[in-house]
Parts: sequence; C-alpha cells; structure tokens
Amino acid sequence: MAVLSVCSAETLTDAAKALRAGALVAFPTETVYGLGADAESAEAVARIYSTKGRPADHPLIVHIDSIDRMGEWSSDIPAYAIALARDYWPGPMTLVLKRSEIAGDFITGGQETVGLRVPAHPLALGLLQAFVAAGGRGIAAPSANRFGAVSPTTADAVQEELGEFLAESDLILDGGPSLVGLESTIIDCTGDAPRVLRLGAITHEMIEETTGLKVIENDTAPEIRVSGSLESHYSPKAKVLLDVVAEAGDGLIAPDQIPTPNGVIRLMAPSTIEQYARDLYRALRMADQQGLEIVVVLQPGGDGLAAAIRDRLQRAAHE
Repeated sequence: MAVLSVCSAETLTDAAKALRAGALVAFPTETVYGLGADAESAEAVARIYSTKGRPADHPLIVHIDSIDRMGEWSSDIPAYAIALARDYWPGPMTLVLKRSEIAGDFITGGQETVGLRVPAHPLALGLLQAFVAAGGRGIAAPSANRFGAVSPTTADAVQEELGEFLAESDLILDGGPSLVGLESTIIDCTGDAPRVLRLGAITHEMIEETTGLKVIENDTAPEIRVSGSLESHYSPKAKVLLDVVAEAGDGLIAPDQIPTPNGVIRLMAPSTIEQYARDLYRALRMADQQGLEIVVVLQPGGDGLAAAIRDRLQRAAHE
C-alpha cells in the first residue's frame, strides 16, 4: 500500500489503471474519504467488503464523473431526480434509482436499486475522469473505514484505520481534509416524490425548492437498505454520551460558547455548524487516540446540517 500526497495527472492515471486491474484506491471526497474499486468488477468489490468487514447485503454507492452517466447505471430516472442532479452535482448528494443491467447484485446488495453520486472534490473528479479514460464507468466507494466505525476525513485516518488490511498494490490518495465532514444526503428517487434515506448537507428545504415536490415523510414504502442506516454506526471505541455534564477525565465536544469544566479534555469547540460537521469525526478519532473512555457531546439545535449531525451522534451513542 502506498500513500500518495502529490497527486498529479500522471498519478491519477496510474491510480485509474490500478483500479481497472482490481486494486483498491482510497480517495478524498468533499464528504469523507472513500475506499474505491471498479464498480463492474465483482472480485474488486468483494475486496471492499472484506477490507471493511462490511455485511454483503449492504449496498455500495457508485461514484460517476458526470450527470451524463446516470443513464448507464439506472433504468428509470424521474424528472425530479434530473433536477436534483443538475442543481447539486458535483456535490454531497446520492440519488437512489432503479438499477440498470450493469449494476450487479454485488453492488446493490441484491436490491433493484443503485445509489449514484458525482463528488465535488477535484481529486475525486480527476480520478473518475482518468478512470473513464481507462475504460471504466463507475467507482464503487463506501467510506474508507472498518464497518460501523468513524468515517475518515483525512488520508492519515484512512491509513490508521485500514492500513493493515490493504494490499501492497492498493493506494491512498491524499487530498487534504474533507470540507463537509459528513456523508452525503441519500435520496430515494424511485417513487413519485423524493424520500430522504440519510440526512446530510443537502437538506429537505433544498430538495423541495429544486423539485417543487414535498419530501415524503413517514410513508409505508418498502425500506431500501443504504449506508449508515443502522441504529449503531459511526462509533469510536470510546463511549459517547449525549447532552450530559462532562466529568474530569472525559472528552468534550461542544460549541465554543460552552466552557470546559476542570479536568475535562476539550476535543472540539466549533463556532459554526459547518465547522461542527467538518471536524466531528476528527474529534471522535482524537478521543480514541488519547485513550479516552467517555466522550460527552453537546448536540447542536436546529434543522438542516444540524439535524444531520444529530443523526450521526445518536447512532454513535447507540448501544
């Protein structure tokens, strides 16, 4: 396994060729780092599952280089899905659509749907474009961490998390810290109106403004399995406690206006909701690096990105 910090066009071409040859390539997106494989190679995708320790029925998101490739992976694209793609791709949004023939069971977890995303990070887009030039059509890429653990937002975190599980031919592309810090919003686009399956930076209000449709809430449609939907997920080794008083020896994640009690280890003091999202996973990883047993988190209030942060924290704290 090699970590590449200087990612030139030649580097991306070599990484794309490695993907085509069956290697895994971890790469940055604006949300978190992903662990990529050729989405049309059952053998390469199987290595993602084994490296992560991920259950085989959990589908993977296919990353594509542009909206124009949606039709290759999906057999039915509603107009509102196209509108969302035009407004928010490249960006932190995954659209779940009815799959085409090239989306195999090994990608979809046996479901008749596929998740698609065009990431906004320039290194991710460069890799995808090089991958297409090498004859590929999509890169399957869940977050580059062991299943259920905290998602990585730096190349160092990927190496720390997965280094012992990666092969010599695998690569990690270092593109700096992820700017959003939370995984993409996942939107089910298989019905008459959009349905949010995972909260993220693309909010209900943004979806409704683009589509002119009300986001479906609390419906009885069949459940679609997606990443990050388990009750317990995004969890550090430390025990996460929400909205309680931190005691000496505990770690603390709280907005900057909250003072740090005596003897408490401050892990993060964000001044904005965007900073809270961007640095949350780094702070949770820091707790484990320092060997803390308990992390107290004071959750942000509000809708939108704050709701996505609370979603991740409640899953991290679930036992």
